[in-house]
Formats: sequence, structure tokens, C-alpha cells
Amino acid sequence: MVFTAAGDEETAKSLLHSAVQARLAGSGQIIGPIHSAYWHLGEYGTGTEFKIQFMTTSDRYDELEAHLIKARAGENWEITAVQIARGSAAYLAWLTDPSAVPESSQA
Repeated sequence: MVFTAAGDEETAKSLLHSAVQARLAGSGQIIGPIHSAYWHLGEYGTGTEFKIQFMTTSDRYDELEAHLIKARAGENWEITAVQIARGSAAYLAWLTDPSAVPESSQA
């Protein structure tokens, strides 16, 4: 799972849709608005953000990160990732190939 944030909903939607359409993630969700508190350039700040969560594989991480950095035009937003320790076999297979039809939905 890869996470980033955007300062407004439209930017969050743009990042989500562009990454999924480019097949850098199988899916994603926007969570928010959320209230954030942070340190930036030595100053304390607060604001409203939209958290974006992408479901992808570790093989696609580098491309997804590069896509997000390019789309943000040099802004220094967080991009973090955590490994999925476990998941259903069908879901993990789908993450590897999101165009595949899950076995349980085949007739």
C-alpha cells in the first residue's frame, strides 16, 4: 500500500485516477478531508488534506513514486509505503494483474 496526500480533493482525484489508469496501482481510495498538524521548513502548521491510498505491488512502487513526484511538480509531499503482510489469495493475485477476472467471479 502506498500513501500520499493532497491539499484539495481535485488534486487527490487527479493523482488517484492517473495512477490507476496508468496501471501503476490496481485500485485506490481517497480519505478525507482530514485535519493535519505538521512541521514544514522549521515552522509548525495545520491544514486540511486528502489522504490517497494506492493498492499496488512492490514491483510497481518505483514507477508509482516517479509518477506521483512528476504529477506534483517538485512539491515535497509525503510518499510512503507499507507491505501487505497477508491477504486473500484471489485479492493478491488480482493486485499482480488487475485486468484478470477473479476466480470466484468466473462462471
